[in-house]
Amino acid sequence: MADTAAARTRDVMNTGPAFVQADADRLNARFAGVDAGAMLAELLASGELGRVAVVSSFGTESAVLLHLVAQADPAVPVIFVDTLKMFPETLAYRDTLTHLLGLTNSSVVQPQPEVIAAKDENGLRWSWDPDGCCEIRKVEPLARAKQGLDAWISGRKAFQSVTRHNLPRFEIEDGRLKINPLGDWTKDDLEAYFAAHDLPRHPLEAQGYLSVGCAPCTSVVKPGEDPRAGRWRGWDKTECGIHSPTGDGKTSDSSQPAELPPGYEPFL
Repeated sequence: MADTAAARTRDVMNTGPAFVQADADRLNARFAGVDAGAMLAELLASGELGRVAVVSSFGTESAVLLHLVAQADPAVPVIFVDTLKMFPETLAYRDTLTHLLGLTNSSVVQPQPEVIAAKDENGLRWSWDPDGCCEIRKVEPLARAKQGLDAWISGRKAFQSVTRHNLPRFEIEDGRLKINPLGDWTKDDLEAYFAAHDLPRHPLEAQGYLSVGCAPCTSVVKPGEDPRAGRWRGWDKTECGIHSPTGDGKTSDSSQPAELPPGYEPFL
């Protein structure tokens, strides 16, 4: 059965990036209960994912997924979206993990200068329109980077927020297969993995930043709060938009999405 499923997935891949829900359902059944590392090793070795990359924020929990990927195939592309509003500590942590784990195909994508000039000239859009800021600084650059991909690997976990409950390992987003290897991991699972593999922690975690995004929109998490409570504090916003359930790359709660320039070039 597994061979048949793999063959069908490859057949789909051969006709273009046209994964459908049935493919995600089949993969969810095939890898139910399988160790995340073993799952990634099998999928990456088989080539059935087609053109695949890891998208990493290099945040407080990113080292676990990146270590699993590096153990399976350190040459898998790793995409980091630099919004130009990142903490210096995050940029340093990115460099540390990239070198420590031996990731050989790490790339950075940034917002387009002309878009920033037109939509956020003074750099303060985050203070009055966080959805629009995320759109031009994170969502659009990642959409550009994903244009050449058939599948992508995400570090989301169900426990992180109420918006991520019932997170499957495999899902479909805009015709691409989206893989959440750590979807069913708990905080204890992550802590145990950090300890077992002696992985370095994000420099800001010890200061109470349990989920790290852009500097202006990230604050310390208080005891007993949701791990992502420090993101966009004071706003009715819980996601940046790259994990939009609509799959169109737009923030689901943005009433006025930013306009994007036509004809932008693919990053990959």
